Amino acid sequence: MNIDLRGQTALITGASGQLGRVMARTLALCGADIVIHYMRNESKAAELQAEIEGIGRRAVTVQADVTKAGEVTAMKERALGLTGAVDIVVANAVVQYKWTPVLDQPIEDYISQFESCVIQSVLLAKAFLPDMVKRKKGRVIGINTECSMQNFPSQSAYVSGKRGMDGLYRVLAKEVGEYQVTVNQVAPGWTISDKDRENLTERQESYESNVPMKRRGTDQEIANVVAFLASDLASFITGAFIPVNGGNVMPTI
Repeated sequence: MNIDLRGQTALITGASGQLGRVMARTLALCGADIVIHYMRNESKAAELQAEIEGIGRRAVTVQADVTKAGEVTAMKERALGLTGAVDIVVANAVVQYKWTPVLDQPIEDYISQFESCVIQSVLLAKAFLPDMVKRKKGRVIGINTECSMQNFPSQSAYVSGKRGMDGLYRVLAKEVGEYQVTVNQVAPGWTISDKDRENLTERQESYESNVPMKRRGTDQEIANVVAFLASDLASFITGAFIPVNGGNVMPTI
């Protein structure tokens, strides 16, 4: 049984980032054409485009601030110019900021997290879901976080944004389910990426000791779940929040 995304186009926001680039590469290896969104890292986006084209898939890079309606609309127009339809939308981009206690966290950080988690997802839905509804097929995948279930000190802005995102996705799944469009979330733990490999920081024993599998996950393991949810193999899964963290957090019934 193979994951076959041939004939489909996937848009990944934040595709030039640590996790996004592996998602883009993985979906391309499954046969999808790729819309590579980036905010600032144009060189990495161009490098990723060349890599994807090198394996025989079509790719286009798009710069946009995904918290701005006009820029998301422009991104949609460029994306549709690739194949005429976007079948898979992966909301991966998020604003980075310094984590501090609630009493010290600037209000601007809460606003940025709400915009990059919730508003981004709303704008992507408004831009791409109407076509999916018409075709009665589509995949929306949001990248959440295990932090949404942990609620540890200093995580407040990040957690509030991601928990808002979670509520939006659950409602959206109910609203578009009858059109055979699925809406799901992948929640990574503290994941090993290229940055860790370059800096030799893959091992984090204080974190790993609390993980039932006693290790950190990898960027490829996150991308594998995204690919599964994007495929027909996951055609009857919607409204799910799927932790990919070796059991570090476990949703309850």
